[in-house]
Amino acid sequence: MITGELLVKFLESCKNGGCLSQLHSLTIKSGLTHDTFFAAKLINLYSQLTNPRTTRKLFDEIPHRTVYIWNRILKCYCRDRRYKESLLLFSRFFSSQKPDVYAVQISLKACSAVKSLGFGKIIHGFIKKTDQIDRHLFIGSALIELYSKCGKMDDALCVFEEFIEPDAVLWTTMITGYEQNGEPIHALKFFARMATNRGVLIDPITLVSVVSACAKIFDLKLGRSVHGYIFRMGYENVVSLSNALLNLYGKTGSVNAAAKLFKKMEEKDVISWGSIISCYAHNSFPEEALVLFEDMLARGIEPNTVVFISALQACEATCNVEMGKKIHNLAVRKGLDLDILVSTALIDMYMSCSCPDEAIGVFDHMPEKDVVCFSAMLHGCVRNGRESQSIGVFRDMLARNFNPDNFDLVKGLTACSELGVLRQTSCMHGFVVKCGVANNSFIGASLIESYAKCGTLDSATAIFRQIIDRDVVTWSSMLAAYGFHGKGKEALDLFNEMIESSSVKPNEVSFLSVLSACSHAGLVKEGIKIFNVMVKDYDICPNSKHYGIVVDLFGRIGELEKAMVFIGQMQEPVEANVWGTLLGACKIHQNVGIGETAAKELQRLGYCQAGYYILLSNMYAVDEKWDNAADVRKLVREKQLKKVIGQSVVEIMP
Repeated sequence: MITGELLVKFLESCKNGGCLSQLHSLTIKSGLTHDTFFAAKLINLYSQLTNPRTTRKLFDEIPHRTVYIWNRILKCYCRDRRYKESLLLFSRFFSSQKPDVYAVQISLKACSAVKSLGFGKIIHGFIKKTDQIDRHLFIGSALIELYSKCGKMDDALCVFEEFIEPDAVLWTTMITGYEQNGEPIHALKFFARMATNRGVLIDPITLVSVVSACAKIFDLKLGRSVHGYIFRMGYENVVSLSNALLNLYGKTGSVNAAAKLFKKMEEKDVISWGSIISCYAHNSFPEEALVLFEDMLARGIEPNTVVFISALQACEATCNVEMGKKIHNLAVRKGLDLDILVSTALIDMYMSCSCPDEAIGVFDHMPEKDVVCFSAMLHGCVRNGRESQSIGVFRDMLARNFNPDNFDLVKGLTACSELGVLRQTSCMHGFVVKCGVANNSFIGASLIESYAKCGTLDSATAIFRQIIDRDVVTWSSMLAAYGFHGKGKEALDLFNEMIESSSVKPNEVSFLSVLSACSHAGLVKEGIKIFNVMVKDYDICPNSKHYGIVVDLFGRIGELEKAMVFIGQMQEPVEANVWGTLLGACKIHQNVGIGETAAKELQRLGYCQAGYYILLSNMYAVDEKWDNAADVRKLVREKQLKKVIGQSVVEIMP
C-alpha cells in the first residue's frame, strides 16, 4: 500500500497529464481523494496541466473545498480568459465561505477584463467591510485597474488616496488609467507627483505610459525630456520603452529622431519595426517605409496587423499598386487578409490606386464588416466614378444597422449629384432630416449641390434659406448652384448679399463659384470685375481654375489677344485647362494662329485628351488647310489619344 508521503513526492514530480491521470487513480485507490490536502495538490496540478473543463470536473467531485481549492479553480478560469464563469464561481464561493485576498484579487481582475463595474463595486464593498484595503497594496491596484477600465477615474483616485504610502505599482496603475482614458495631461501631472515622492522607484512600465501620454498631446519637448531621463536611468535598452519613444517621434513628425533611435536599438521586435514603418508612412516618406518593410521581411521577422496596415498606407500614398498586390498576397499567406483592419486598409489602397474592382473583391470576401470598411467602400466608389455602386453600399450599410457619419452622408449626396437622380436625392434628404443633421454646413452644402445638379434649383434655394448659420461652404454651394443653371445675375445678387449682409468672408471657392456663374451666363464685364475684386480687395491668390474662367470670359467676347496678354501676366505656370479653354475659344472665333499656340502648349504639357486636338484639326479644315488637319489627326492616332465620351442621364418616373 502506497503511503501518503510517497504519493506527495510523486505528485510534486508530475510533469504531464498522463502521469497526473495515473496518480489521480492511485489517490482514489488509496482513499485519499476526500483529504483536502491531496485534493488541493490534485486541483493545483489539474489547473496547470489540463483544460478548465477537466479541472472543473475534479473540483465538482471534491466534497470539502478549502479556500486554496477555490482559488486554484478561479485562477484556472481567469488564465483561460473565462472571466464570466470565474465570477459565477466567485459568487458561489462568497455564499459558502469567506474569500481571502487572493480570491478577491483574481475576481477583481476578472471584473476588469469584462468591465463588470457593478460586480466590482460589490467586491469593493466586501473589501471595505473586512478592512483589507489598508493592508494589501495589490488589492488597491486591482481596484484602481477595475475603475480605470470602466472609465471611472474619480473612483480610482478615491481608492488611491486611501493609501498613505502608495507603492510604484499603485502610482503606475493610476498613470496608465489616466493615459488610457484619454486624459494624458492628468497622467503627466500624476507622474510629476510620483517623481517628487522619495522612496518610489520609477520603472520602465511607468515610463511607457508617460511617453504614451506625451505622444497623445504631441508634446515633443516633454517627450525628449523623458527620453533623457530614460537614458540616465539606464533603461535605453528596454524594448517596450524604445517602442513607445518610436511612437512618440512618429506622431510628432520627428522622423530623424525616430530613425536614430531605431538604429541604436540593440533588440528590435515586430512592434519596433511596425512603429518605424508607420513613422515613415505617416510623415511623407512612404518610399522609405516600403524599403523598411522589405528589409524586415528579409530579416525573417513576421509582420503583424499593424505592419501590414502601415505598409499598405505607404502603397496608397505612392499609388504603388504592384507593391500593394504583393503585400496583399503576403497577407493571404499569413492568414491576415481577412482581418477587418487589414481588409479596410486594402480597400483604401486599391481605391486610391484607381483599382475599384480589386477593392470590391476584398470587400465581398470579408467575413465580418464594420462601419469603417463600409465608409472606405462608399468613399472609394464615389472617388472612382462608381456612384451607383456607392449608393448600393450605402443601402447595405443601413440594412446592417450601421450609422453613417456626416462624411458618409456627404459622400452619399455627392453620388446623388453625379447620378443626377432626383428621387435618390430626395430619399437621402429625408434620411438626413431623420438623423437630425440637416443644419450641418457640409451636409447642407451637399444637399444644395445635389438638388441643383438634379435640376431643381428651387429646392436648392429653399434648403439654403432654411439654414440658419450659413458658413462660407454653404454660400459657395448656392453660388455654384446658380452657376449650374446659368443664373449669373442671381449669383451676383447672392454674392453681394454675402459680403454686405453677413459676416462671412468669401474664399477662393466662393469666387470660383461666382466667376463660373458669370461665365455660364455670359456676364463678361461682371466676371472680370469679380476677378479683380478677389485679387485686389481680398488679396486671394488665383489658381489655375480662376485663370481658366477669366480666359473663357475673354474668349466669349472674342478678345483672344487680351486673353493671351492675361495668360502672359499669370504669376504661376499655365496649366492645361487654361490653354484648353483658349483653344476652345479660338475654334469659336476661328483664330488659327492663337489656336496653334494653345495646341503646342498642350502638347508640351503632355495633355492626353483628344478633344482639343480635334478642335485644332477642325479649325484647319475650315481654313481648308487639309495637310495640317491630317497631321493633327495622325498625331491623335499615333499617341492613341481618346476623346472623353459625353454622358446623359434620363430619370424615368413611374
